[in-house]
Amino acid sequence: MNQASATSHPDPETQLEAASQILANSVKSGQVRAATIVAHIGNHSIERAFGAASLDSSFLLGSISKPICVAALMSIFDQHTFQLTDLVQKYLPEFKGEGRERVTVQHLLTHVSGLPDQLPNNSQLRNNHAPLSEFVAGAILAPLGFEPGTKYEYSSMAILLATEIAQRLSGKNFLRLVDEKVFQPLQMTHSAIGVGRLKPELMVPMQTEHAALEAGGGNPNAKEWDWNSRYWRGLGAPWGGVHASAGDVAKFLDAFVNCNEKFLSAETANSMIRNHNPDNVVARGLGFALGPSISKNCSKLAFGHTGSTGTIAWLDVERKTGCVILTSLPGQAVKPHPRELAAETL
Repeated sequence: MNQASATSHPDPETQLEAASQILANSVKSGQVRAATIVAHIGNHSIERAFGAASLDSSFLLGSISKPICVAALMSIFDQHTFQLTDLVQKYLPEFKGEGRERVTVQHLLTHVSGLPDQLPNNSQLRNNHAPLSEFVAGAILAPLGFEPGTKYEYSSMAILLATEIAQRLSGKNFLRLVDEKVFQPLQMTHSAIGVGRLKPELMVPMQTEHAALEAGGGNPNAKEWDWNSRYWRGLGAPWGGVHASAGDVAKFLDAFVNCNEKFLSAETANSMIRNHNPDNVVARGLGFALGPSISKNCSKLAFGHTGSTGTIAWLDVERKTGCVILTSLPGQAVKPHPRELAAETL
């Protein structure tokens, strides 16, 4: 192998160390206060923690919460209780009028429903410490932005309504359902939607001064409802409220390629990580992002998600490579973000 080839294709251990060093440097410089990485390339792996974090530390995952919460819904699908093609109105009768009758469960899970990402009064609801039921009520009445199934538009509120369906079908509080159907079967002992069993001292505070406005960033009056607040941590928002360790997120991703029947059937797990959208629409799995849209080096057989809280997690089946990077620095704080730079070395 000539020198150019060796430079273009570094060995796995060198790649993993490079990813680790990027995070170490970001913490050393003071840019990031806490970070963890759990990654592998083939049989080579790395687990590291930096700054104010240990490998057991639980980070706010942001939107990596979405596939975790969708998995809880799909555990009900495994019981043959509903079909992806079922109309949402079948389970949420109040979801009607102005085209809502055409929205299916699958539309919710693949971001083609027409529902908005956040409600217009999101900040007001959080400032008032509204329960999830008020967010659900708002999402049910939110106008659709387009004909369902014709366009991709990322929607946290669609995921919220999907989890409301899960709650109604199961008859269980959704936070409990996620714990019973996802965290317990996969032995994700450092994970919770809401606070759950987590010890507060192991929950990493976010650098909220760099957060988006919708999360209280730059608002000195948002301390009672921002990402670090008791309210937000306890709310357990299905679109972004899971706290977990990097090792636990890696367990979650692994369960989709190494079947665990206590979690999901192999058929359902496989369905979650394949595309369900038309060819002319952004490819999405059920709750999962797919391919290079997650990280530029990912193949078409990669699945995972990023989080606005400064997180990224993916597993690339074709390249036999997996990556979970959790940081305390919000994703919008700096471009390129250290999570992206580290992930792109793999």
